[in-house]
Amino acid sequence: MSDAADAGAVALADEELMRQTAAGDRHAFAALYQRHSASVFRFARLMTGSGAAAEDVVQEVFLVVMRDASRFDPARASLSSYLYGIARHHTRRRLVRQRRFVALEAGDATHEAAADSDPAGDALRASELRRLRRAIVALPSRYREVLVMCDLQDLSYADAASSLGCAIGTVRSRLHRARELLKTKMRRTGAQATSVQRSLRCAV
Repeated sequence: MSDAADAGAVALADEELMRQTAAGDRHAFAALYQRHSASVFRFARLMTGSGAAAEDVVQEVFLVVMRDASRFDPARASLSSYLYGIARHHTRRRLVRQRRFVALEAGDATHEAAADSDPAGDALRASELRRLRRAIVALPSRYREVLVMCDLQDLSYADAASSLGCAIGTVRSRLHRARELLKTKMRRTGAQATSVQRSLRCAV
């Protein structure tokens, strides 16, 4: 099966699971949660800077799914962009309510080292990822959103535009600006621009 066919099969499966969820099928809802909760969590964590806040956002998002599954229109957006749109609303509301960004949790960017790993190298990489995550969280929300969606969550420009309620051209321009701002922030912490691009995929 081609990649396009695989993607189509997943989309159809999501659509059917949403239809069953709307009809009250708890197993369908559980399948949706298992399939998409991790990506919603990553998005929310990078938007809020807090694992605890991200867990709350995940619960809020899937409560909306459980309540309003019948409102999902697959002709308008993919399920991923629909979920990110809900998550964006809740993260923004949370940040406005707190009137400040939540500080990054110390443990979010650390990873357990393997027994045969290089401790010095692991410590350096962990430090770099902490700086990178802090720099992402420090971006203005309109730039952070597109960076997380497009560069970290692999959403297409069209799906990101659907989630954000803006034009594709706006997504492109914001993403370009976000990347430049991120490079500038990382340079100020001593990281090289090339290392930013190399580390970005690890930030999730």
